[in-house]
Amino acid sequence: MWIRSLDRLSQPHAGTIVICGKCRYPEFLTAYCSIVSVLLPSFRFTLLRQLCLLCGLVLALNVQAEDLAAATPTVASTATHNAASTAAPIRFLLTFDDGPSGSDFANPSARVLDVLARNSVQSGIKAIFFVQTRAYRSGATEIGKALLQREHDEGHILAFHTATTSHANHRFLEPAELELALSEGCADLQGYTGSAPKLVRPPFWSYDARTFAAYQAHGLSLLLTDLSANDGKIWGVNFSLSKRRNMLKQLSVVRELWRKDEMPVVDGSTPVVVAFHDLNRYTASVLDDYLQILLEVAKELEMPTASKAFYHETDALERAALARSVRDASIKPRLPGLWNWLWQSDN
Repeated sequence: MWIRSLDRLSQPHAGTIVICGKCRYPEFLTAYCSIVSVLLPSFRFTLLRQLCLLCGLVLALNVQAEDLAAATPTVASTATHNAASTAAPIRFLLTFDDGPSGSDFANPSARVLDVLARNSVQSGIKAIFFVQTRAYRSGATEIGKALLQREHDEGHILAFHTATTSHANHRFLEPAELELALSEGCADLQGYTGSAPKLVRPPFWSYDARTFAAYQAHGLSLLLTDLSANDGKIWGVNFSLSKRRNMLKQLSVVRELWRKDEMPVVDGSTPVVVAFHDLNRYTASVLDDYLQILLEVAKELEMPTASKAFYHETDALERAALARSVRDASIKPRLPGLWNWLWQSDN
């Protein structure tokens, strides 16, 4: 229906603004991206119309798949419930990428820290921050440096994301460039914490045997994720109307592994990794909602949580993260959303 309505568009008057806010995927069709253009009676209308049609097609296919999935009851059957009753309760392990923000206006990283410390679900939550220590709008700024120290002082874990001046894909760096970034980044983090970092999450989730070996040479274990807010897009319109549906869909996949005891149990609980981006102002503003949503979808899927559903002790958080880290570079774990397709196309 939405695609047909685009087909019926006639030539607009000059100055008409067309906004497409339907796409949800990161990087290519990013979460609720906006295609905004002031249209003149020219070829630009045709180009924009084709882009909107493409977005609509992707949306339609995705909605059909989601509607099909929604037709299947999400509440476990009796047999499923009996099988799941022996599985260890889950515990959400929160992670944040790309920060800290160097903004001096309503800093989103600072807001995230505030919410983790005090929220409506469980105050005092500890998280892992995969940081950019030398990015010119992030950890290289004075505000960013102060936030890095605050993250450590409040009991969160500082982990390596990158130490390049931009969000560079490590696979495309020359060996000497990658080694320099790792050496400088690890030294930066040790300066804040007093000890070498133990965890890495590469930009774009992208790694290969070479970069994996380089991480290991620096004592870094690679941690990916089970659930993602798909909030890597921080510019333009970045709100989401599908936060709950997204988490429910992803956690239902995790549930199958959990039921089969194919996930490690640490300190009596099964860690479920959740990825956010603390540079995203929308994420920062609705983080409390996300915490509630995670508990709600776990309950709907009959996945009992630990007495403390989120990690609140730094040592326990680190043990859980290390247990969930990737041990073999040749094995590409399942990632949420579009990232699996990217891995397949890369092999």
